Amino acid sequence: MTEIRKLRHSDDLFAVSRVYEESWKAAYKGLLPQEYLDHLPARKWIPLLRQPGRDSLILLENDTVIGVSSYCASRTPELSGWGEIISLYLLPSRWGMGYGRQLFSAVIKQLEAAGYENLFLWVLENNQKARHFYEQMGFHPYTTYLDDAIGGMPVREIQYRRNMSKDTDAPAIRRDTP
Repeated sequence: MTEIRKLRHSDDLFAVSRVYEESWKAAYKGLLPQEYLDHLPARKWIPLLRQPGRDSLILLENDTVIGVSSYCASRTPELSGWGEIISLYLLPSRWGMGYGRQLFSAVIKQLEAAGYENLFLWVLENNQKARHFYEQMGFHPYTTYLDDAIGGMPVREIQYRRNMSKDTDAPAIRRDTP
């Protein structure tokens, strides 16, 4: 039996962080340095889950955390008034079973209920599997990107948008992060 609900203070944050860790190791294999992926700290995501203004939904299967998605009001000033989907991760053993669609749809509903018509997210440019998924879910690549480094490797993140209000089109943003 599965359940999607908001992350609670009483939830096992180590189990939630483990979903990020295992998903990163599988999803980013060949996209990020293997040495970096092999040495991801086990509790790396716990502080992020506790950030003010950030909400998370977890997907449980028989009371075991198998997925997590975090979201918030836009952290990008140029997209003030937009909702941002920060992350979507599942345990690799649950990929391809429809759980990602369920969790992603639930996050969209949460953001819509909070009054956001326009949504965006960031995805690694080379992560074709994730890009295809987001396109299937009604998001489209935009001209905005971030250049960054993860594990010492230069990467580019592409912004994807779902713009429901036809008269609202935020400006493109190009930002190189240090």
